[in-house]
Amino acid sequence: MRARLIHRFDYRYTKPVVLGPHRFCLRPRPHGFQRLIDFKLEISPEPSQLYELMAAGGDTITRARFLQETEAFSVVATSEVETFCAPLIEACLDAEMAQLPVPIGKLNPDLLSNLQGWLPNGQHDAAAVDMAQEALMGSDGSSLNFLQQLIEIIQDRVKYTQRHVGPAWPAGRTLKERVGSCRDLAMLMIECCRSLGLPARFVSGYHLVEPKPERYDLHAWAEVYLQGAGWRGFDPSGQGAVDDRYIPVVTSSKSDLTAAVCGTFSGPPGVESSLEWEIQAEILSSAIR
Repeated sequence: MRARLIHRFDYRYTKPVVLGPHRFCLRPRPHGFQRLIDFKLEISPEPSQLYELMAAGGDTITRARFLQETEAFSVVATSEVETFCAPLIEACLDAEMAQLPVPIGKLNPDLLSNLQGWLPNGQHDAAAVDMAQEALMGSDGSSLNFLQQLIEIIQDRVKYTQRHVGPAWPAGRTLKERVGSCRDLAMLMIECCRSLGLPARFVSGYHLVEPKPERYDLHAWAEVYLQGAGWRGFDPSGQGAVDDRYIPVVTSSKSDLTAAVCGTFSGPPGVESSLEWEIQAEILSSAIR
């Protein structure tokens, strides 16, 4: 699939402010099963310093610094990407690593950050451990059956809802509330997978669903590392295994490092800010099989 996306943010301030350092995660990932054809980032006011860097996970992010005061701040990211269908996971899996739980000692040490639990001491949320064990018992120990069973349990226990404000919830809160956004369900799945030794990480990007919605939004899902097949995407708030209509932008072992725009501002007492945003998406050609 080939697609063009325009992602716009318009911030307004009630009084002049000075923008602090900002971090942008808006460039679609140009590796894996995706090719970045073109990308342009427009920022107003013009930054005094603008540069790109490669994040710990290998994705390209942009940093900016500002000097002048402003009452408005706009960011427009225009992307053109081509996505491809990945080979069947079943045909790629290493037989000795297809069963759960995964022996951690056999994993590449580079994956260890994607095995840590949500809690500050690195332990896994007890509620997520219980859910993972339930899915494991119904999966005959197969990693793919486990993932399918886990997604079915999550979708049965938690009602999906949109939530645009705030970070992803801990797994325990999502299960207690029995409702969650795409990022909440993604973190719940990640926590469950990690408790069984399956490396998992958070993904932020776009899902060009059919039929086309009235309004596109950023989406979040999980990527799980399967030995022999590598990182593969799974969407617990959607269809399960992702296809070429998913456009990943940034990944991280920590969800808070994937925010599209992150920064600060300072101004006089009582200053308030507002945000309007829009995502336009156009499919230029269908999937290449």
